[in-house]
Amino acid sequence: MLISCGCPVSGVWADPLSVSGFAMRAEELGYHGLWAFQRLLAGEGQDLAPVYRSVLDPMLALTYAAARTSAVRLGVAVINLPYLSPTYLAKQATTLDVLSGGRFDLGLGTGWSDVEFAATGSDPNPRGRRTEEYLRVLRTLFAGEVASVEGEFYRVPPSRMAPPPVQPGGPPILLGGTADVALRRAGRIAAGWVSSSRASLPDIARGAQIVRRAAEEAGRDPGAVRIVVRGVVKAGLRDDAVPLSGTWDQIRDGAQRYAEAGVTELFYDLNWDPAIGSPDADPRAAGERAEEILTALAPNG
Repeated sequence: MLISCGCPVSGVWADPLSVSGFAMRAEELGYHGLWAFQRLLAGEGQDLAPVYRSVLDPMLALTYAAARTSAVRLGVAVINLPYLSPTYLAKQATTLDVLSGGRFDLGLGTGWSDVEFAATGSDPNPRGRRTEEYLRVLRTLFAGEVASVEGEFYRVPPSRMAPPPVQPGGPPILLGGTADVALRRAGRIAAGWVSSSRASLPDIARGAQIVRRAAEEAGRDPGAVRIVVRGVVKAGLRDDAVPLSGTWDQIRDGAQRYAEAGVTELFYDLNWDPAIGSPDADPRAAGERAEEILTALAPNG
């Protein structure tokens, strides 16, 4: 199982020095990837966890990190596809892939915030057909040839998007989702599945099985399908309901449980630690805590 970490995009540690410094530090410590996430707005009176109240744009943050690194992969888990045109996202994703030398992974979801749906004038429904057509547009544009799309939701006149991505076929596309139909879709048409931060270890194990079974039924190699999990870390405080909690050894044991559940990549996302990813946290203490955790859990030991 690959070990990655979260990019500083939420709360007080989401500043220029942290984004660049922790990206370089993650690369130095041998982390496989650096993952960001998207949150546009916090509605007045909307009940949101601290991690969602102040968030940088993930594509811009990862581009900033790309400029200071050369090996660590850069992923977003996830961009909510109803919020923007697939053509616009294809250009953004391709640009980041080119500027990073082919290090970008694109996770997509359909969103859950009514405030953001209203503010972007978007509608996630019908989720299944919209998602499949969105991926068709992305892959058409990633191919770099003159092509067109006449779909139910999206239209691309005969055209070519250049330059093409560095990665053949474009950045790998992973899908989020928790419903069985979404899990099967990830196994059938995507490079893999990105779990929700709220998913329990049994949820992950069950989801991985559904995704891989769907891949096999679609004639794909189930062993090649990626299962990427955002790991919420509670360092120093053991909570039996949270596998990645307690001492460093207990957290590593918890990571091993994810590997046994079929996870191919686990990223420790420190944005979910209120002492780091909250806008009300102490900046100095947040940076020191993040450095301590990042160093203690480094895959290079």
